[in-house]
Amino acid sequence: MQTAIPTLFMRGGTSRGPFFLESDLPADPATRDRVLLAVLGSPDRRQIDGLGGAHPLTSKAGIVRKSATPGVDIDFLFVQLQPDSERVDTSANCGNMLAAVAPFALETGLAAPTGATTTLRVLTLNTGMQCDMTVQTPNGQVNYEGTARIDGVPGAAAPVDIDFLDTAGSVCASLLPTGKVKDVIDGIEVTCIDNGMPLVLVPAAALGRSGYEGVAELNADAELKTRLERLRLACGHAMGLGDVGDKNYPKMTLVAPPRLGGSVSTRSFIPHVCHDAIGVLAAVTVATACMLEGSVADGIAVAPAGGGRISVEHPGGEFSVDLEVDPSDPRNVKRAALLRTARLIMRGDVMVPQTVWKKGNTA
Repeated sequence: MQTAIPTLFMRGGTSRGPFFLESDLPADPATRDRVLLAVLGSPDRRQIDGLGGAHPLTSKAGIVRKSATPGVDIDFLFVQLQPDSERVDTSANCGNMLAAVAPFALETGLAAPTGATTTLRVLTLNTGMQCDMTVQTPNGQVNYEGTARIDGVPGAAAPVDIDFLDTAGSVCASLLPTGKVKDVIDGIEVTCIDNGMPLVLVPAAALGRSGYEGVAELNADAELKTRLERLRLACGHAMGLGDVGDKNYPKMTLVAPPRLGGSVSTRSFIPHVCHDAIGVLAAVTVATACMLEGSVADGIAVAPAGGGRISVEHPGGEFSVDLEVDPSDPRNVKRAALLRTARLIMRGDVMVPQTVWKKGNTA
């Protein structure tokens, strides 16, 4: 026997996964996690018995509810799973999956359209970050077709505009959790920074790499990955995050001078697999580091003084972030805005064995 759980399977930015109403999942977190593992098919490298796509970018889920917070429309809990692990992580954000939250809320009736476009304020329960999301809703329906393009997704779609309201210190205690714009950790100059996602920026040249290598080459570079993980563990302690051995953050990001007309070139690890592109909030955080005098990106990046558009190059193309910086304090990023796209792929019920969860039971 199996339990049927209503779900919308959605692409958000360059990620995808099942989205659920909170009320359709077990209230007990441990039972909920077992359900999500069964839904995605983890732990199994191929995720052959679930909806996962055998990659961290397609081993994600979203849980959504109507918000009780004044001024906020929707609450969103992002869940990161792994293909070959039983780990279920709700401690960090995902800006790509976030792009599907407003469409999901409108599709499920959690929110109502307000005209040709609808703006919803979303609270990410993972870190308490808020953002305003604007989607096209002509004739009261979510529009997914359009001319907006994002690198890492084929074709074009309707834009989803995201305006982040407060991203500094999303998981860490502050924007610069070590108190410095640059540190030497484990013999390497790094910038530890959190403007939506805890990151460690490392000049690629400091590790003997160009920063322009392809994803497959970097994933096969066992020496580099071992070195990065040792550095990541050390930086985790320096950032006040403790032992990050079983956490998905901080993400390690190699930076190099731009070569495609952008502001900076990146290779981002999530945290042990090289990203085919770059995460939304990782891009925001990299862009912020490019604006900080004295960071490891200073002198590598080509960035406008005082804020503006930062084009973050990645293996799949580029990601543009618009930053507004406080002129009196360049470390205070007042606003970060960007464009994503999303699409509803499938709606229906996902089935899990009743041995995992039988509705009405909490254990």
